[in-house]
Amino acid sequence: MSDLPAEFALIARHFRPLAGPGALDLRDDAALLAPPPGRELVLTVDAMVAGVHFLPDDPPDLVGRKLLRVNLSDLAAKGAVPLGYLMTVSTPKATPESWYAAFAAGLAADQVQYGITLLGGDTTSTPGPISLSLTAIGHVAPGTAVHRFGAQAGDGIWVTGTIGDGALGLAVATGRLADPSGYLLERYRLPQPRVGLAICGVASAGMDVSDGLVQDLGHICRASGLGATIEAARVPLSDAARAAGPDWLKTCLAGGDDYELLLAVPPAHEAALQRAASAAGMAVTRIGSFHQGEPLVMVRDASGEPLALERGGWSHF
Repeated sequence: MSDLPAEFALIARHFRPLAGPGALDLRDDAALLAPPPGRELVLTVDAMVAGVHFLPDDPPDLVGRKLLRVNLSDLAAKGAVPLGYLMTVSTPKATPESWYAAFAAGLAADQVQYGITLLGGDTTSTPGPISLSLTAIGHVAPGTAVHRFGAQAGDGIWVTGTIGDGALGLAVATGRLADPSGYLLERYRLPQPRVGLAICGVASAGMDVSDGLVQDLGHICRASGLGATIEAARVPLSDAARAAGPDWLKTCLAGGDDYELLLAVPPAHEAALQRAASAAGMAVTRIGSFHQGEPLVMVRDASGEPLALERGGWSHF
């Protein structure tokens, strides 16, 4: 961190209260971290930029919570237990004090919910939009982390929760869709990372759905050298997504921002997955299967015919 007194004062006011063991009270240039005995570390990082990953007028407390949660979702996809995080906050000089206070309050609320604390980071000014980056650290038993590769022909394709709410919520936020209940907008602004679902030793491969169901499934297909087929009628939709109408189905399949888990599960492990989901209070649904063939994703409609998608998912470039 720089030697600007204003920066240290901002850190002391808003971020030092978030610091946990190993953070050295955010008074040093690094943190100290020892993983629990007999465990190995899992690290993941995601960035969020105003106008790209969140809207400039989104409530700052929800921005902070979403920043943390999208990274927790990556840990959940590995089967990892959250441990701590590092964060970089780059804001224009005109950013009001109230923004930092609300942003930090959102992080504090989720730290309590998910049992994770701040270890350190950096604060800078920028002439551009607010830019945020967070590195989350978790732990798993050695050799048990779930990877994108490893799916086998015959494995079922399973997802947690419901698909498409985040993409539809963005449509609501940008005035393209009505949302009388407010459910879709909340799902976009505040994803629900599936931390606590015991997938190690159950799923043969997996990841979270951030860039779109079809696109992310394609990542698993390429990493595993398999093809996959999704039955669109089996994809779980919320009541609010169904109320949007069938014209929005393709958006649900390709839109992204779900932060649900996408898993390859052998038939022999399906009962174990359902038991784990029940114990965690989560819903899981089988939506298709992996098969030998080119690493492509086929989506079939209710009549079994191929369903063409104009786009596969979100692109970062």
